[in-house]
Formats: sequence, C-alpha cells, structure tokens
Amino acid sequence: MVEPVAGVGRFKANYAVERKIEPFYKGGKVQLDQTGQHLFCVCGTRVNILDVASGAVLRSLEQEDQEDITAFDLSPDDEVLVTASRALLLAQWAWREGSITRLWKAIHTAPVAAMAFDPTSTLLATGGCDGAVRVWDVVRHYGTHHFRGSSGVVHLVAFHPDPARLLLFSSAVDATVRMWSLQDQSCLATMTAHYSAVTSLTFSADGHSMLSPGRDKICVVWDLRTHQATKTVPVFESVEAAVLLPEEPAPELGVKSKGLHFLTAGDQGLLRVWEAASGQCVYTQRQLPGPKQELTRCALAPSAGLLVSVTADHNLLLYEARSLQLRKQFAGYSEEVLDVRFLGPEDSHIVVASNSPSLKVFELQTMACQILHGHTDIVLALDVFRKGRLFASCAKDQSICIWRMNKAGKVACVAQGSGHTHSVGTICCSRLKETFLVTGSQDCTVKLWPIPEALLSKGASSDSGPVLLQAQATQRCHDKDINSVAIAPNDKLLATGSQDRTAKLWALPQCRLLGVFSGHRRGLWCVQFSPMDQVLATASADGTVKLWALQDFSCLKTFEGHDASVLKVVFVSRGTQLLSSGSDGLVKLWTIKSNECVKTLDAHEDKVWGLHCSRLDDRALTGASDSCVILWKDVTEEEQAEEQAKREEEVVKQQELDNLLHERRYLRALGLAISLDRPHTVLTVIQAIRRDPEACEKLGATVLQLRRDQKEALLHFCVTWNTNSRHCHEAQAVLGVLLRHEAPEELLAYQGLQASLEALLPYTERHFQRLSRTLQAATFLDFLWHNMKLPPLPVAPSAL
Repeated sequence: MVEPVAGVGRFKANYAVERKIEPFYKGGKVQLDQTGQHLFCVCGTRVNILDVASGAVLRSLEQEDQEDITAFDLSPDDEVLVTASRALLLAQWAWREGSITRLWKAIHTAPVAAMAFDPTSTLLATGGCDGAVRVWDVVRHYGTHHFRGSSGVVHLVAFHPDPARLLLFSSAVDATVRMWSLQDQSCLATMTAHYSAVTSLTFSADGHSMLSPGRDKICVVWDLRTHQATKTVPVFESVEAAVLLPEEPAPELGVKSKGLHFLTAGDQGLLRVWEAASGQCVYTQRQLPGPKQELTRCALAPSAGLLVSVTADHNLLLYEARSLQLRKQFAGYSEEVLDVRFLGPEDSHIVVASNSPSLKVFELQTMACQILHGHTDIVLALDVFRKGRLFASCAKDQSICIWRMNKAGKVACVAQGSGHTHSVGTICCSRLKETFLVTGSQDCTVKLWPIPEALLSKGASSDSGPVLLQAQATQRCHDKDINSVAIAPNDKLLATGSQDRTAKLWALPQCRLLGVFSGHRRGLWCVQFSPMDQVLATASADGTVKLWALQDFSCLKTFEGHDASVLKVVFVSRGTQLLSSGSDGLVKLWTIKSNECVKTLDAHEDKVWGLHCSRLDDRALTGASDSCVILWKDVTEEEQAEEQAKREEEVVKQQELDNLLHERRYLRALGLAISLDRPHTVLTVIQAIRRDPEACEKLGATVLQLRRDQKEALLHFCVTWNTNSRHCHEAQAVLGVLLRHEAPEELLAYQGLQASLEALLPYTERHFQRLSRTLQAATFLDFLWHNMKLPPLPVAPSAL
C-alpha cells in the first residue's frame, strides 16, 4: 500500500449531528390553520406543527401519557388545539407556547376517533369507537351533550356552519349520517344513501346543502331543510375526501357557473372537480409519471386560498386552491431509507431513495422538498456525477434513470434505460467526466451505459422527454447477486462486490477480468476505490472491512469492530481514513495507518444503508432503516481549538491559583480550585489552609463562605479523599466544618447527599477504628515508659 504523503490532509477525530430529517407524519388527519402558515399533522404520540414556508417542524405536542394520538382539531379562530390519546384523555393546548391548559377524561369507553369544533370555537364534539358522540364546552369546561344511537365507530363529526342552528352531524361505520339537535338533545334525521363508509362531511356557504363522499364511489348532495338527497354523483373511484369549492367562477378548474362544485381525492391518485348539478367531471389533474399514488386526505383553508392533499406514502402536497398549482411538497415519512447522496456543485441539496418508487430532493438551506417520479418500483441505489448536477438512480423495476438539476434547483428526468432481467441494486457513475455509468443487478451481470452527447450539450432541454439509454457492454461477473460496483478515479478500472463472498477487478471499457479478491466469510455489501492509493476497500456481512492491494490482490488490512454486517464504506481525509456504516446502526471512523477506530457515531436505531461524503470532505450524510437522514459535520478542528483554549485557560487558572495561595487569599483560591473540577488541586488548597498557624479558624471561615454549589462539589471531593488514609484528615476536617455549622435541613437539601453519605460512612468507620487502635497503642507505650523510668541517681558528694 502506498503511504499517504505527509501533510496531505489531517486526520478526523469526530463528527457531530448538524441536521436530522425525521418522519413528521405517519398517516391520519392533516389540517391547515386559517392563515395557511401552519400545517398540523399526526405522528404517533405527537401532533407536529409545520411552518409551511420553510417546511420545518416548529413544535411537537405530546401528551403526558405518551400514548398515540387518535384525533385532534384546531378551533376556527386558530387559538385552541385539542388532542385525544389512546389513554382516553383529552388535552387542550395553547399550541403556540406548546403548553397544556387543560386535561380531562374523555368519558368514552373506547378511544376517540374524530373531533370537531363548532364555528364559535366554544363547543367541541367527539366521536368515539364506542359509538357515542359527546359535546364539550371548552370555555366553561364541562360536558353538555351525550348522543347515542350510532352503531360502531363514529369516525366523522361536524357542526353546521351556522352557529344559530345548533346542529351536529355524525357518521359511523354503518354508512349512515345522523343529524343531532343540540337544543332538543335528540336525533332529528337519519340520512341513508351510502352503501359504504362516508369519508367526509362538508357544507355549502349558505348552509342549506351538505356533501358526503364515500368509499362506495358516489358523492351525495343533501338538502338540509328536507333531509333528503338531492343529487347522487357517481365519481368512479373510492373517495377518501371531498371539499365543496367556493361558489365563484374558477376557469382554471373548469368552474364556469355559480352552482355547487366539489373536489374529490381518492384511490385514482388525482384531484378532480365535479359540477353537482350535472354530475359531470369538469377538471382532472394531470397524471404524474410513475405508479399511481392513492390520495388519502384532502383539506381546504378557504381564507388562505390553499388546499393540501396527502398521498398513500405520506407525502403532503400543497396547492393554490383556485388553480391547483403545486406550491410546496413535504415528505412526511420516508419508511426505510436505502441510499442518500449530496447534490449540486456546492453540495446544496441531498437526494434520498427510500422504500418508494419516488425520490426526494431536499434543499439543505430551506429544506424545501421535491418529489421525483420516474420509476415504477422501489429505488434501490443512487450515484452522482463529478460536477454534481447530473445523477443516476436504479430500481427494482429493472430500469435506470438519469436526472439533471438546473441552476434554479429544479430536477427533471433526462434519460431512462432498461435491459437487466432482475432488480438493479447498485449503480456507479464515471469519475473523470460525465461519459458513462455502470450498473449491477440480481441477474449477476454488470452493464456499461454510455451517456448520450445530447444530454451533455449546453442546449439540452428536458422538455422533449427522457432520452433512451442503450447498454454498450454486458458482462456476467458473479454467481450470485451483485451488491456493489465502483469505478476507479481514473475511469479505467471497475470493482464488483457480490453475495458470493468475493470482489473482482475488471478493466474498462471491455469488462475484462483482472483478478479476484477472496477472504471474506460472507457476502460483500460495498466496494470502494481509494482516491489516492492503489487500494480497494470492501465491506462485508461478516462484520469486517478489508483493504486490498490492486497490484497483487492481497489483503493489506482488516478492520473489525461492527457487531453486524458492514453495509457501506467510504474513504475520507484524502484516503487516510475510512467511514463505515453497519446493520448495528453505528457509523465508525477508522484511521488506516494505525488500524484504530477513532470514533463511533451512534445516532441511528437501525441499519445504516446510505453513507456519502461531501466534496470538501467536511460533512457526511447517512440514511437508515429508522426513516432518518442525518447530516454530520466534521468538528475535529472545532474540538481541537476548544481543547487548546481549555488547556490555555487551565494554565492561566493554575498560575492564578499559585498566586492566591502565595498571597494567602484562601477563599478565592478555594473557589478557583473547585471551578477547575480537579479534586487533587482542591486538596492542595485545603492542605495549604491547614498548614496556616490559625488552621481551624481559617478553614471554617473559608468553607462557610462558599456558595452552595461549591459546597456540594467540595463534599463530593471529600468522598474521593476519604478513601485514602493519607488524605482523610482533610476530608474529615471539611466534614467537621459542614456538620458543625450547617443546619441539618440545609445539608439534606444538598444534591447527591445520600450517595455521598453512603460512600463516606464505611471509610470513616475504618479510619476511626484505625485511629482508636493507634491511640490505644500510644497509651500503652506511655504506660510502659512511666513504669520503666529509673530512680534518680544519688547526688555525688561534693568535694571537700
């Protein structure tokens, strides 16, 4: 292996999470506020509030019981949000502050399935899985009505838009719409026309008509004065939601007269506008490329002029209500993320392939999302060409697509190709120029696809539709699935990794076999060329990463550390380090020269399939089966600068401490030593105080002047000193000061006091017993000494 040139790039030591793209919507109700600035949606145990302009989650509201949210509604005045959880608790929120203002029991015997506010924002209706409908006064905080009679789950409740009429409508699984009088507390009418579940209830501006769509492929217009169906419109699709449009002309939607018109969303995946009087469809949304996506929700914010629809794979599409021009797209839930890549010359965007036929492109600055349709089955892998604007994808539908991002950031499919006989699981673009790409498939072959010059010319336009790609060469490379292909930095070599436990090296463009890398015990998930040396890295299901020499196909190094399959590996720091990701949800940073795992990044909860690094090598991108995409930032320099600043600060503090001790300013010295959080330094200060001729008074006065948090820290240090017989005297002296001068209730309020006492007691007893034995021994010696004293010698007679 060729050693890297000294000084060519520094080693990385750590990455920190810079941004996380997490699921924010997992199905269920969505609602816009009246201004169209906020979007409310359910995600498991939380209701998330999105800022429509940026796509960012402003706030997540979660009840204290941490149970799944089963229903929610925002009041018409946008002031109050109420949520219902599976634990049968209702919570009233001041949602802008994120605080619960009231919590009460739903009284239903089963979870609440639907709720709705009345036009005055004072009454709230709840429909339960127990077949009951209840009405609550949210201002005075009490239940006002309890309606029974529905059979099965009540999944729809709606108040009449005229507050003076005091009418409530509900629908249960029996496909019947019931009209309840709040005044008489009775059921005024039972409206039956549907044969399957009614999916929404919406009212005309004058309050005389109501529209009820159903999964029985019809929409019924009701006259609320006679309680009779005036029109039944067959819409030829199972309708999940419908809204009545404002009674004003909208030529772009085919609305030319003032009669009732309504918009439907259903299993055909298209928004359609119908004229109620004639039953004719006057507008159909243009079919997007790719497989049909069923629409599951649709909601209108009339005052904001916005309409939101939701697809079956949890994408939220925001339209102008009058023209159905797409304004925003939000990816609510990505399921399993299979691959991720940086996009754009400045890495300004990222593209995500999840368990879906569509791709998602996010602009990192604003988090604006584009949803790309081109494949008809799950996209499995991605790769980006050198300049960053052209990228390629491959999928289970046995096809590949090439996409181009223009200077405005808009992405379009510019080329498509097919030829493999099984899923295309891996793809790699040429490294030097945008001239070709290579794909590997479950059919055990690789194909080389030249890029047509028409795509690369500056005048190329995507308006004419995708160009057809033709494979130039096909080579059967392995006996089992090909999981990874990689092209060398010089575009002359190709590496393939397979489920058959081997990697192979091929010469391009002929796909001529040069050698085989054998040594892994299980299938290979990833192969990667070093950007600097003639070395190949392989990641395997045996939990190891190996480095191989291209000259003789020998194994140079093996990196062991993952507890499960290693799924991706990339070179960083100009080929001197590796990043690897595994089925254990971990990302590891390795230094090649020392074979050492420098850092383990633990932020994912499942298999990390996607791993990519930016051009400047300062950021990394990971995507995993936990539906999360994480942007990592290299914080090595920042941490080194912080460490250096910390060391310098400690040197200054140490010098200051020495000066304070020399000047006998013990209080300042002790406070400074405690702030350094070094028990030995604090011990040195205590010893200096005790060496002072007026030791006891000095120590007591100094300790008692400390702040409470400093006393807590000092007590914690005493626990450490007390374990050593050489330092126990200082610990006991400090304890003596605290016990003699601090009130018991103050001591009990110290943080961690119980743990400190439990640690102090056994050693203190041991020191006491040792000192008692020493005292006994000293007393015995004193006794012996007194008994061994010789009688005084006689005085010699003085000389005469």
